[in-house]
Amino acid sequence: MTLHGNHLIAGARVAHEDTVLSTPSSGDGHAVSQGTGAHVDQACRAAEDAFATFGYSRCETRAALLDAIADAIEARAAPLTEIAMRESGLPQVRLEGERERTTGQLRYFAALIRKTDYLDMRHDPALPDRAPAPRPELRMMQRPIGPVAVFGASNFPLAFSVAGGDTASALAAGCPVVVKGHPAHPGTCEIVAEAITQAIADAGLPAGIFSLIHGAGVEAGSALVQHPLIRAVGFTGSLRGGRALFDLCAARPEPIPFFGELGSINPVFLLPAALQARAADLGTGWAGSLTMGAGQFCTNPGVVILPKGADGAEGFIAAAIAALEQAPAQTMLTDAIASAYRDSAAELAPLGQPLVQTGAEGRNARANVLRVSSAEFRDQPALQHEVFGPFGLIVEAEDDADMLALAAELDGQLTTTLQMDAGDTELARQFVPVLERKCGRILANGWPTGVEVADAMVHGGPYPASTNFGATSVGGMAIRRFLRPVCYQNLPAELLPQDLQQPG
Repeated sequence: MTLHGNHLIAGARVAHEDTVLSTPSSGDGHAVSQGTGAHVDQACRAAEDAFATFGYSRCETRAALLDAIADAIEARAAPLTEIAMRESGLPQVRLEGERERTTGQLRYFAALIRKTDYLDMRHDPALPDRAPAPRPELRMMQRPIGPVAVFGASNFPLAFSVAGGDTASALAAGCPVVVKGHPAHPGTCEIVAEAITQAIADAGLPAGIFSLIHGAGVEAGSALVQHPLIRAVGFTGSLRGGRALFDLCAARPEPIPFFGELGSINPVFLLPAALQARAADLGTGWAGSLTMGAGQFCTNPGVVILPKGADGAEGFIAAAIAALEQAPAQTMLTDAIASAYRDSAAELAPLGQPLVQTGAEGRNARANVLRVSSAEFRDQPALQHEVFGPFGLIVEAEDDADMLALAAELDGQLTTTLQMDAGDTELARQFVPVLERKCGRILANGWPTGVEVADAMVHGGPYPASTNFGATSVGGMAIRRFLRPVCYQNLPAELLPQDLQQPG
């Protein structure tokens, strides 16, 4: 498939004389048009026009579109995998699995809205004879908020990108989407965007339902979150970049919600009985999770906290080191990410005892592990910040009480994990209410890498893990980000939304 490198705005390919050359991990780059405020305005106006009909469409109409998008992506499977491999450096099996997850979550949201439960429809019948005052008839349902901006993520070129969970849930809600593609994989973005555009055209729906804008700088993204027709933003990326966009959303004359998933160290607590019984297995398990995808997962377990001197502590460390030293180098997503990983590892090394020192060579990276005391962890804020890559920190707590204190002092996280055996139950019982306030997902005896698309999943957490602790970017509840409740008082039936008149 020949790449054109243009924006896709309301079904049309739009070129611009300002281009940059893409930087794939292998092969030649191609010219990619750069987005401007004018491109953003064109896409947002088309989205607002499309909302006039798409926002009032039936659930079945939107469900059929989501299914059609999934089919169109699968029809482009071969060229999509080929360009994604070249751009990201990720292996074929990983990208094929990610494509299946992408199409799977599109179909998941199609099934979700067909059931109509997400509309949360409520009805209080009129009570005209109630004393001392009658009650009017009240009906309520969730309604789409309008055009949504979505920022593609670097680490998931499919599942958290152009047709990822943010786009799928927004379209399911009835919200047109304007995507700012990630500059690390513009070709991948283009192929997926063409699939979405084709599905919309085949369904006879307004072309403004979807647009893709490229851009390697900040102009397009800044213009997008500040455009007055955008009603919410979905973002997965760095704390620095996400916070800048969040501040722009808050500073608008009419602030809008910014649903950002920003950063997390995803701490793992090794409780004493588990550590004594399974030290070696825990060490190799942590090493595998830490290096999965070159450590470029938002749920990467970057910090392990264990009791100093406990039975099994040194066995855990020895097993982890042995596994990490044998782990092969992996290609990172971009040259800039590899450079940042190398710099971070070098800056943190003097703050503790290095156990594994490898770093990154060019765009390839291997693990780094640092051992610190709980006092050093507390005294050095840099140790508590996410390092994007296979960087691990082993924190030695003084005792069980110190581990609990560390848990209470944590910033917000996406996940926290308890490695525990039956003998740890009473101690774990003390951890749970503390961890509930710190994260969106608590695991027992597992590793946090891997996020299931399911009704009960929460992928979010208190700041800085995300900017909205009441939301999730994965799972059925993700659709709630792009809805708001509307009450209809004494409205004639013919004026009610179609799904409230006749659900289904």
